[in-house]
Amino acid sequence: MSAPSDRPNILYIHSHDSGRYVQPYGYSVPTPNMQLLADQGTLFRRAFCAAPTCSGSRAALLTGQHCHNNGMTGLAHRGWELNDYGQHLVHPLKKAGYRTILVGEQHISKDPGVIGYDEVRRLDSNLAGLVAPSALDAMSNAQEPFFMSIGFFETHRDFAAPNSVRDTLYSLPPQNLPDNLVTRHDMAAFKASVRSLDQGVGAVLNGLHMSGLADNTLVICTTDHGLAFPKAKATLLDGGIGVMLIMRGPGGFNGGKVVDSMVTQLDIYPTLCEIAGVDPPGFLQGKSLMPLVKGETAALHDEIFAEITYHAAYEPQRAVRTDRWKYIRRFDGRDKPVLANVDDSATKDLLVEAGWGDRKVGEEQLYDLLLDPVEEKDLAGDPDFSEVLDDMRGRLDAWMEETDDPIRFGPIAPPPGSEINDPDQTSPDEPLMSVPA
Repeated sequence: MSAPSDRPNILYIHSHDSGRYVQPYGYSVPTPNMQLLADQGTLFRRAFCAAPTCSGSRAALLTGQHCHNNGMTGLAHRGWELNDYGQHLVHPLKKAGYRTILVGEQHISKDPGVIGYDEVRRLDSNLAGLVAPSALDAMSNAQEPFFMSIGFFETHRDFAAPNSVRDTLYSLPPQNLPDNLVTRHDMAAFKASVRSLDQGVGAVLNGLHMSGLADNTLVICTTDHGLAFPKAKATLLDGGIGVMLIMRGPGGFNGGKVVDSMVTQLDIYPTLCEIAGVDPPGFLQGKSLMPLVKGETAALHDEIFAEITYHAAYEPQRAVRTDRWKYIRRFDGRDKPVLANVDDSATKDLLVEAGWGDRKVGEEQLYDLLLDPVEEKDLAGDPDFSEVLDDMRGRLDAWMEETDDPIRFGPIAPPPGSEINDPDQTSPDEPLMSVPA
Protein backbone atom coordinates (compact mmCIF):
# COMPACT_ATOMS: atom_id res chain seq x y z
CA MET A 1 0.00 0.00 0.00
CA SER A 2 1.27 3.47 -0.87
CA ALA A 3 1.58 6.41 1.51
CA PRO A 4 -1.73 8.04 2.50
CA SER A 5 -3.14 10.66 0.16
CA ASP A 6 -4.47 14.07 1.13
CA ARG A 7 -7.71 12.99 -0.58
CA PRO A 8 -9.84 10.44 1.25
CA ASN A 9 -10.39 6.92 0.10
CA ILE A 10 -14.04 6.17 -0.66
CA LEU A 11 -15.86 2.96 0.23
CA TYR A 12 -19.29 2.62 -1.36
CA ILE A 13 -20.99 -0.25 0.50
CA HIS A 14 -24.38 -1.22 -0.86
CA SER A 15 -26.97 -3.93 -0.36
CA HIS A 16 -30.06 -5.25 -2.12
CA ASP A 17 -33.60 -4.47 -1.05
CA SER A 18 -32.93 -3.34 2.54
CA GLY A 19 -34.88 -0.08 2.66
CA ARG A 20 -34.37 1.40 6.11
CA TYR A 21 -35.03 -1.80 8.04
CA VAL A 22 -31.84 -1.72 10.06
CA GLN A 23 -31.17 -0.92 13.70
CA PRO A 24 -30.04 2.73 13.35
CA TYR A 25 -33.48 3.63 11.96
CA GLY A 26 -35.20 2.30 15.06
CA TYR A 27 -36.31 -1.10 13.78
CA SER A 28 -35.97 -4.27 15.82
CA VAL A 29 -33.44 -5.68 13.38
CA PRO A 30 -30.08 -6.16 15.13
CA THR A 31 -27.35 -4.68 12.95
CA PRO A 32 -24.66 -3.66 15.46
CA ASN A 33 -22.02 -2.84 12.86
CA MET A 34 -24.30 -0.47 10.99
CA GLN A 35 -25.31 1.00 14.34
CA LEU A 36 -21.66 1.67 15.16
CA LEU A 37 -21.19 3.30 11.76
CA ALA A 38 -24.15 5.59 12.48
CA ASP A 39 -22.91 6.32 16.02
CA GLN A 40 -19.61 7.51 14.56
CA GLY A 41 -20.90 9.11 11.37
CA THR A 42 -23.95 10.84 9.90
CA LEU A 43 -27.31 9.19 9.33
CA PHE A 44 -29.74 10.64 6.79
CA ARG A 45 -33.18 9.91 8.16
CA ARG A 46 -35.07 10.77 4.97
CA ALA A 47 -32.93 9.55 2.09
CA PHE A 48 -34.59 8.37 -1.12
CA CYS A 49 -33.54 6.51 -4.25
CA ALA A 50 -34.37 7.86 -7.69
CA ALA A 51 -35.97 4.57 -8.78
CA PRO A 52 -37.25 1.63 -6.70
CA THR A 53 -35.65 -0.99 -8.96
CA CYS A 54 -32.28 -2.70 -8.60
CA SER A 55 -30.54 -1.43 -11.73
CA GLY A 56 -32.31 1.93 -11.95
CA SER A 57 -31.44 3.09 -8.45
CA ARG A 58 -27.77 2.11 -8.75
CA ALA A 59 -27.48 3.68 -12.18
CA ALA A 60 -28.97 6.94 -10.88
CA LEU A 61 -26.59 7.05 -7.92
CA LEU A 62 -23.52 6.27 -10.03
CA THR A 63 -24.31 8.66 -12.90
CA GLY A 64 -26.01 11.39 -10.86
CA GLN A 65 -28.92 11.35 -13.32
CA HIS A 66 -32.50 10.14 -13.38
CA CYS A 67 -33.09 6.84 -15.16
CA HIS A 68 -34.86 8.32 -18.18
CA ASN A 69 -31.74 10.45 -18.69
CA ASN A 70 -29.06 7.78 -18.12
CA GLY A 71 -30.90 5.05 -20.04
CA MET A 72 -31.44 2.51 -17.25
CA THR A 73 -35.24 2.38 -17.37
CA GLY A 74 -35.22 -1.38 -16.83
CA LEU A 75 -33.01 -4.15 -15.44
CA ALA A 76 -29.46 -4.67 -16.66
CA HIS A 77 -29.61 -8.47 -16.53
CA ARG A 78 -32.69 -8.29 -18.76
CA GLY A 79 -31.03 -6.18 -21.45
CA TRP A 80 -30.90 -2.52 -20.38
CA GLU A 81 -27.68 -0.49 -20.48
CA LEU A 82 -26.51 2.99 -19.61
CA ASN A 83 -26.51 5.43 -22.51
CA ASP A 84 -22.88 6.26 -21.72
CA TYR A 85 -20.76 4.26 -19.27
CA GLY A 86 -18.25 7.11 -19.47
CA GLN A 87 -20.61 9.10 -17.22
CA HIS A 88 -20.12 6.63 -14.37
CA LEU A 89 -18.60 8.08 -11.21
CA VAL A 90 -15.38 6.09 -11.55
CA HIS A 91 -14.25 8.08 -14.59
CA PRO A 92 -13.79 11.53 -13.01
CA LEU A 93 -12.29 9.83 -9.95
CA LYS A 94 -9.79 7.95 -12.13
CA LYS A 95 -8.78 11.19 -13.82
CA ALA A 96 -8.13 12.63 -10.36
CA GLY A 97 -5.76 9.77 -9.52
CA TYR A 98 -8.10 7.35 -7.75
CA ARG A 99 -7.59 3.62 -8.08
CA THR A 100 -11.08 2.19 -8.73
CA ILE A 101 -12.05 -1.31 -7.60
CA LEU A 102 -15.28 -3.31 -7.93
CA VAL A 103 -15.99 -6.13 -5.50
CA GLY A 104 -19.29 -8.01 -5.59
CA GLU A 105 -22.67 -6.86 -6.85
CA GLN A 106 -22.94 -4.02 -9.39
CA HIS A 107 -26.16 -4.69 -11.41
CA ILE A 108 -25.78 -1.96 -14.04
CA SER A 109 -24.22 -4.11 -16.76
CA LYS A 110 -24.20 -7.75 -17.79
CA ASP A 111 -20.46 -7.33 -18.26
CA PRO A 112 -18.80 -5.38 -15.41
CA GLY A 113 -15.76 -4.88 -17.60
CA VAL A 114 -17.53 -2.17 -19.62
CA ILE A 115 -18.05 0.11 -16.61
CA GLY A 116 -14.46 1.32 -16.39
CA TYR A 117 -13.07 0.08 -13.06
CA ASP A 118 -9.32 -0.42 -12.86
CA GLU A 119 -9.88 -3.72 -11.09
CA VAL A 120 -12.89 -6.03 -11.14
CA ARG A 121 -12.94 -8.90 -8.66
CA ARG A 122 -15.09 -11.69 -10.06
CA LEU A 123 -16.59 -14.00 -7.47
CA ASP A 124 -18.69 -17.17 -7.55
CA SER A 125 -21.29 -15.46 -5.37
CA ASN A 126 -22.03 -11.95 -4.16
CA LEU A 127 -23.06 -13.07 -0.69
CA ALA A 128 -21.29 -11.38 2.21
CA GLY A 129 -19.26 -14.47 3.09
CA LEU A 130 -17.32 -14.16 -0.17
CA VAL A 131 -17.54 -10.42 -0.86
CA ALA A 132 -16.15 -9.19 2.47
CA PRO A 133 -12.92 -11.26 2.38
CA SER A 134 -12.30 -10.26 -1.24
CA ALA A 135 -12.82 -6.60 -0.34
CA LEU A 136 -10.37 -6.90 2.56
CA ASP A 137 -7.77 -8.45 0.29
CA ALA A 138 -8.24 -5.70 -2.29
CA MET A 139 -8.00 -3.05 0.42
CA SER A 140 -4.71 -4.44 1.73
CA ASN A 141 -3.11 -4.01 -1.67
CA ALA A 142 -4.82 -0.87 -2.91
CA GLN A 143 -2.98 2.23 -3.98
CA GLU A 144 -4.29 5.34 -2.24
CA PRO A 145 -6.47 7.15 -2.89
CA PHE A 146 -8.93 4.46 -3.92
CA PHE A 147 -12.63 4.18 -4.66
CA MET A 148 -14.03 0.75 -3.88
CA SER A 149 -17.56 -0.43 -4.61
CA ILE A 150 -18.51 -3.31 -2.29
CA GLY A 151 -21.84 -4.85 -3.30
CA PHE A 152 -23.61 -7.44 -1.16
CA PHE A 153 -26.40 -9.65 -2.54
CA GLU A 154 -28.12 -9.58 0.83
CA THR A 155 -31.00 -8.81 1.47
CA HIS A 156 -32.40 -9.84 -1.91
CA ARG A 157 -34.77 -12.78 -2.02
CA ASP A 158 -34.42 -15.68 -1.56
CA PHE A 159 -33.81 -14.84 2.06
CA ALA A 160 -31.82 -17.05 4.38
CA ALA A 161 -33.85 -19.42 6.55
CA PRO A 162 -34.93 -17.84 9.85
CA ASN A 163 -32.29 -18.59 12.45
CA SER A 164 -34.20 -17.57 15.54
CA VAL A 165 -37.38 -19.03 17.04
CA ARG A 166 -38.01 -15.69 18.69
CA ASP A 167 -37.79 -13.86 15.35
CA THR A 168 -40.19 -16.32 13.75
CA LEU A 169 -42.74 -15.81 16.53
CA TYR A 170 -42.45 -12.08 17.15
CA SER A 171 -40.99 -10.25 14.13
CA LEU A 172 -43.20 -7.30 13.23
CA PRO A 173 -43.88 -6.85 9.50
CA PRO A 174 -43.99 -3.39 7.89
CA GLN A 175 -46.94 -1.28 9.03
CA ASN A 176 -48.78 -1.52 5.72
CA LEU A 177 -48.88 -5.33 5.85
CA PRO A 178 -51.00 -7.62 8.04
CA ASP A 179 -49.44 -9.03 11.21
CA ASN A 180 -49.88 -12.82 11.14
CA LEU A 181 -47.90 -16.06 11.11
CA VAL A 182 -47.10 -15.77 7.40
CA THR A 183 -45.76 -12.23 7.45
CA ARG A 184 -43.89 -12.71 10.73
CA HIS A 185 -42.11 -15.76 9.34
CA ASP A 186 -41.27 -13.85 6.14
CA MET A 187 -39.89 -10.96 8.16
CA ALA A 188 -37.85 -13.36 10.29
CA ALA A 189 -36.23 -14.65 7.10
CA PHE A 190 -35.41 -11.08 6.08
CA LYS A 191 -33.80 -10.52 9.48
CA ALA A 192 -31.61 -13.60 9.00
CA SER A 193 -30.37 -12.12 5.72
CA VAL A 194 -29.78 -8.68 7.19
CA ARG A 195 -27.68 -10.25 9.95
CA SER A 196 -25.46 -11.73 7.24
CA LEU A 197 -25.28 -8.31 5.57
CA ASP A 198 -24.30 -6.64 8.84
CA GLN A 199 -21.54 -9.20 9.42
CA GLY A 200 -20.12 -8.38 5.99
CA VAL A 201 -20.26 -4.66 6.73
CA GLY A 202 -18.58 -5.30 10.08
CA ALA A 203 -15.76 -7.26 8.49
CA VAL A 204 -15.06 -4.41 6.08
CA LEU A 205 -15.17 -1.76 8.80
CA ASN A 206 -12.87 -3.81 11.01
CA GLY A 207 -10.46 -4.25 8.13
CA LEU A 208 -10.38 -0.48 7.65
CA HIS A 209 -9.58 -0.01 11.32
CA MET A 210 -6.91 -2.71 11.47
CA SER A 211 -5.17 -1.37 8.36
CA GLY A 212 -5.04 2.19 9.67
CA LEU A 213 -7.24 3.47 6.83
CA ALA A 214 -10.33 4.41 8.81
CA ASP A 215 -9.45 8.05 9.49
CA ASN A 216 -8.81 8.79 5.81
CA THR A 217 -11.71 6.86 4.31
CA LEU A 218 -15.22 8.10 3.62
CA VAL A 219 -17.63 5.19 4.08
CA ILE A 220 -21.02 5.30 2.35
CA CYS A 221 -23.49 2.61 3.43
CA THR A 222 -26.75 2.48 1.51
CA THR A 223 -29.10 0.18 -0.39
CA ASP A 224 -30.85 0.29 -3.74
CA HIS A 225 -34.49 0.62 -2.60
CA GLY A 226 -37.14 -0.75 -0.27
CA LEU A 227 -37.85 -4.26 0.98
CA ALA A 228 -38.77 -7.07 -1.40
CA PHE A 229 -42.28 -7.15 0.02
CA PRO A 230 -45.61 -6.07 -1.48
CA LYS A 231 -46.23 -2.30 -1.38
CA ALA A 232 -42.50 -1.59 -1.19
CA LYS A 233 -39.89 -2.52 -3.83
CA ALA A 234 -40.95 -1.49 -7.36
CA THR A 235 -43.44 1.07 -6.03
CA LEU A 236 -43.14 4.83 -5.62
CA LEU A 237 -44.52 4.69 -2.09
CA ASP A 238 -42.03 5.62 0.63
CA GLY A 239 -41.70 1.91 1.37
CA GLY A 240 -40.22 1.56 -2.11
CA ILE A 241 -38.07 4.68 -2.45
CA GLY A 242 -36.99 5.20 1.16
CA VAL A 243 -33.41 3.99 1.73
CA MET A 244 -30.84 3.88 4.47
CA LEU A 245 -27.92 6.25 4.00
CA ILE A 246 -25.11 6.37 6.54
CA MET A 247 -21.83 8.16 5.85
CA ARG A 248 -18.72 8.34 8.03
CA GLY A 249 -15.39 9.99 7.46
CA PRO A 250 -13.61 13.18 6.39
CA GLY A 251 -15.61 16.25 5.44
CA GLY A 252 -17.80 16.45 8.53
CA PHE A 253 -19.50 13.06 8.33
CA ASN A 254 -18.88 12.25 11.96
CA GLY A 255 -20.16 12.74 15.49
CA GLY A 256 -23.30 10.60 15.36
CA LYS A 257 -25.31 13.29 13.57
CA VAL A 258 -28.84 12.70 12.30
CA VAL A 259 -30.09 14.71 9.30
CA ASP A 260 -33.87 14.93 8.92
CA SER A 261 -33.99 16.90 5.67
CA MET A 262 -34.90 15.10 2.44
CA VAL A 263 -31.95 13.96 0.35
CA THR A 264 -31.70 11.73 -2.69
CA GLN A 265 -29.05 9.30 -3.86
CA LEU A 266 -28.51 11.68 -6.79
CA ASP A 267 -26.77 13.91 -4.24
CA ILE A 268 -23.96 11.41 -3.62
CA TYR A 269 -22.10 11.93 -6.93
CA PRO A 270 -21.70 15.73 -6.54
CA THR A 271 -20.78 15.22 -2.87
CA LEU A 272 -17.96 12.86 -3.78
CA CYS A 273 -16.75 15.23 -6.48
CA GLU A 274 -16.47 17.99 -3.89
CA ILE A 275 -14.69 15.81 -1.35
CA ALA A 276 -12.27 14.43 -3.95
CA GLY A 277 -11.54 17.85 -5.43
CA VAL A 278 -13.09 16.94 -8.79
CA ASP A 279 -15.02 19.36 -10.99
CA PRO A 280 -18.59 18.01 -11.12
CA PRO A 281 -19.79 17.10 -14.63
CA GLY A 282 -22.49 19.31 -16.07
CA PHE A 283 -24.98 16.47 -16.42
CA LEU A 284 -25.45 15.94 -12.68
CA GLN A 285 -29.00 16.38 -11.37
CA GLY A 286 -28.39 16.26 -7.62
CA LYS A 287 -26.79 18.62 -5.13
CA SER A 288 -23.76 18.21 -2.88
CA LEU A 289 -24.63 17.20 0.67
CA MET A 290 -21.81 19.32 2.08
CA PRO A 291 -23.82 22.50 2.87
CA LEU A 292 -26.32 20.34 4.74
CA VAL A 293 -23.68 18.39 6.64
CA LYS A 294 -21.76 21.54 7.57
CA GLY A 295 -24.93 23.22 8.84
CA GLU A 296 -24.85 25.94 6.17
CA THR A 297 -28.43 25.17 5.10
CA ALA A 298 -31.43 23.51 6.69
CA ALA A 299 -32.61 21.78 3.52
CA LEU A 300 -31.32 20.92 0.05
CA HIS A 301 -34.61 20.11 -1.66
CA ASP A 302 -38.16 21.41 -1.59
CA GLU A 303 -39.12 18.32 -3.56
CA ILE A 304 -37.61 15.07 -4.77
CA PHE A 305 -38.60 12.94 -7.75
CA ALA A 306 -38.67 9.22 -8.44
CA GLU A 307 -39.68 7.00 -11.32
CA ILE A 308 -40.22 3.47 -12.54
CA THR A 309 -40.69 2.39 -16.14
CA TYR A 310 -39.84 -1.31 -16.30
CA HIS A 311 -39.10 -3.75 -13.54
CA ALA A 312 -40.02 -7.30 -14.55
CA ALA A 313 -42.88 -5.82 -16.60
CA TYR A 314 -43.86 -2.42 -17.97
CA GLU A 315 -45.50 -0.21 -15.33
CA PRO A 316 -44.55 3.43 -16.04
CA GLN A 317 -45.02 5.81 -13.12
CA ARG A 318 -43.54 9.10 -11.93
CA ALA A 319 -43.72 10.74 -8.50
CA VAL A 320 -42.92 13.96 -6.72
CA ARG A 321 -42.52 14.14 -2.95
CA THR A 322 -42.40 17.18 -0.68
CA ASP A 323 -42.09 17.22 3.11
CA ARG A 324 -45.84 16.68 3.41
CA TRP A 325 -47.24 15.42 0.12
CA LYS A 326 -46.67 12.60 -2.35
CA TYR A 327 -48.14 12.63 -5.87
CA ILE A 328 -47.89 9.59 -8.15
CA ARG A 329 -49.02 9.37 -11.77
CA ARG A 330 -49.39 6.18 -13.84
CA PHE A 331 -48.94 6.26 -17.62
CA ASP A 332 -50.03 2.84 -18.86
CA GLY A 333 -53.80 3.17 -18.56
CA ARG A 334 -53.84 0.18 -16.23
CA ASP A 335 -56.01 0.28 -13.11
CA LYS A 336 -54.70 -2.81 -11.28
CA PRO A 337 -51.35 -3.74 -9.72
CA VAL A 338 -48.74 -5.37 -11.94
CA LEU A 339 -48.12 -8.46 -9.83
CA ALA A 340 -45.14 -9.59 -11.92
CA ASN A 341 -43.26 -6.58 -10.53
CA VAL A 342 -43.62 -7.89 -6.97
CA ASP A 343 -41.05 -10.47 -5.90
CA ASP A 344 -42.61 -13.82 -5.10
CA SER A 345 -43.06 -14.57 -1.42
CA ALA A 346 -45.44 -16.09 1.08
CA THR A 347 -46.58 -12.55 1.94
CA LYS A 348 -47.40 -11.86 -1.71
CA ASP A 349 -49.32 -15.13 -1.98
CA LEU A 350 -51.34 -14.17 1.09
CA LEU A 351 -52.37 -10.82 -0.40
CA VAL A 352 -53.08 -12.19 -3.88
CA GLU A 353 -55.31 -14.92 -2.43
CA ALA A 354 -57.21 -12.18 -0.57
CA GLY A 355 -57.89 -10.32 -3.84
CA TRP A 356 -55.12 -7.69 -3.81
CA GLY A 357 -54.46 -8.15 -7.54
CA ASP A 358 -58.04 -7.08 -8.34
CA ARG A 359 -57.99 -3.86 -6.31
CA LYS A 360 -58.24 -0.67 -8.33
CA VAL A 361 -55.20 1.61 -8.57
CA GLY A 362 -55.74 5.25 -9.47
CA GLU A 363 -54.13 6.91 -12.47
CA GLU A 364 -53.28 9.71 -10.05
CA GLN A 365 -52.59 9.25 -6.35
CA LEU A 366 -52.14 11.89 -3.67
CA TYR A 367 -51.07 11.14 -0.10
CA ASP A 368 -50.74 13.30 3.00
CA LEU A 369 -47.49 12.00 4.46
CA LEU A 370 -48.02 13.75 7.78
CA LEU A 371 -51.47 12.34 8.58
CA ASP A 372 -51.12 9.17 6.50
CA PRO A 373 -47.45 8.11 6.58
CA VAL A 374 -48.19 4.59 5.30
CA GLU A 375 -49.89 6.05 2.19
CA GLU A 376 -53.14 4.11 2.37
CA LYS A 377 -55.70 6.90 1.81
CA ASP A 378 -55.59 8.30 -1.72
CA LEU A 379 -56.82 11.92 -1.72
CA ALA A 380 -56.59 12.54 -5.48
CA GLY A 381 -60.36 12.33 -5.90
CA ASP A 382 -61.23 14.46 -2.87
CA PRO A 383 -62.27 18.01 -3.92
CA ASP A 384 -61.02 19.36 -0.58
CA PHE A 385 -57.47 18.71 -1.82
CA SER A 386 -57.84 19.97 -5.39
CA GLU A 387 -55.40 22.85 -4.86
CA VAL A 388 -52.75 20.53 -3.47
CA LEU A 389 -53.33 18.15 -6.36
CA ASP A 390 -52.94 20.93 -8.92
CA ASP A 391 -49.73 22.11 -7.27
CA MET A 392 -48.21 18.63 -7.23
CA ARG A 393 -49.30 17.98 -10.81
CA GLY A 394 -47.58 21.18 -11.84
CA ARG A 395 -44.36 20.22 -10.03
CA LEU A 396 -44.25 16.84 -11.76
CA ASP A 397 -45.08 18.30 -15.18
CA ALA A 398 -42.33 20.91 -14.83
CA TRP A 399 -39.77 18.26 -13.86
CA MET A 400 -40.69 15.99 -16.74
CA GLU A 401 -40.39 18.93 -19.11
CA GLU A 402 -37.09 20.10 -17.63
CA THR A 403 -35.54 16.62 -17.78
CA ASP A 404 -37.03 15.78 -21.19
CA ASP A 405 -38.81 12.69 -19.92
CA PRO A 406 -39.93 10.67 -22.96
CA ILE A 407 -42.98 9.31 -21.09
CA ARG A 408 -44.68 12.63 -21.95
CA PHE A 409 -45.00 11.48 -25.56
CA GLY A 410 -46.28 7.96 -25.08
CA PRO A 411 -45.10 4.45 -24.18
CA ILE A 412 -41.37 3.82 -23.79
CA ALA A 413 -40.30 0.76 -25.78
CA PRO A 414 -37.92 -1.81 -24.30
CA PRO A 415 -34.50 -2.05 -25.96
CA PRO A 416 -33.94 -4.65 -28.70
CA GLY A 417 -32.88 -8.00 -27.28
CA SER A 418 -34.33 -7.34 -23.82
CA GLU A 419 -36.59 -9.69 -21.87
CA ILE A 420 -39.78 -8.66 -20.10
CA ASN A 421 -42.82 -10.11 -18.41
CA ASP A 422 -46.36 -9.49 -19.55
CA PRO A 423 -48.08 -7.07 -17.11
CA ASP A 424 -50.92 -9.59 -16.73
CA GLN A 425 -48.60 -12.30 -15.43
CA THR A 426 -48.58 -12.96 -11.71
CA SER A 427 -44.91 -13.82 -11.16
CA PRO A 428 -41.61 -12.53 -12.54
CA ASP A 429 -40.60 -16.19 -12.90
CA GLU A 430 -43.29 -16.88 -15.51
CA PRO A 431 -42.07 -17.21 -19.13
CA LEU A 432 -40.47 -14.05 -20.50
CA MET A 433 -41.12 -12.26 -23.75
CA SER A 434 -38.02 -11.56 -25.81
CA VAL A 435 -37.91 -8.26 -27.69
CA PRO A 436 -36.57 -8.78 -31.23
CA ALA A 437 -32.99 -7.60 -31.65
